[in-house]
Amino acid sequence: MSKKQAILQVATKLFSKKGFKDTSIADLANVIGTAQGTIFYHFNSKEQLFLSVLKSVKDGIIEEFERYLRERDFKIGLEMAEGAISFYLSLAGTREEWFLILHRHDAYELAAVNNSCRQNLEGIYNSILSIFEKAVLLGQDDGSIADMPARKTALIIFAMVDGLVRFNTYKLYDAGALYNELISSCRRILQNKHP
Repeated sequence: MSKKQAILQVATKLFSKKGFKDTSIADLANVIGTAQGTIFYHFNSKEQLFLSVLKSVKDGIIEEFERYLRERDFKIGLEMAEGAISFYLSLAGTREEWFLILHRHDAYELAAVNNSCRQNLEGIYNSILSIFEKAVLLGQDDGSIADMPARKTALIIFAMVDGLVRFNTYKLYDAGALYNELISSCRRILQNKHP
């Protein structure tokens, strides 16, 4: 692993635990065991480092979802939607640091004044949303999902799923305990009642 990759890996963990505001380059240097100058050699600023972490999170989420979709053969769109929901919940459990970063308010405060940060966050959510939309469109083509605006429907389903992940992230509710109810609710929203 290169020094730059090691910095990104440690920065991801620190930003997930402490947030953007409360993570300092000194903290990062201490954890890595390197000089602050080494970090600044690879990243011009803390903002640039955070943007690189967001890009890494985005690339990781896309890669994980693409691998998941390649390994599955969904017969109908409703099945794909349910699979995407399950996988998103699973990914939130195995890559908790990614979701801690995405669910921290300070990332959105930075996005309000930093267009690159905003674009990275939008890119992450648009990538995930596109997977849900693809499932809705497939289901509308095969008749398993009702005819409704695909993008808006995907956004509603994704908001429900991500909301549950946020509850889980903040230890308010166990997402796993609500899994069956979530799938059942999403199925009721999506399912074509008149095929």
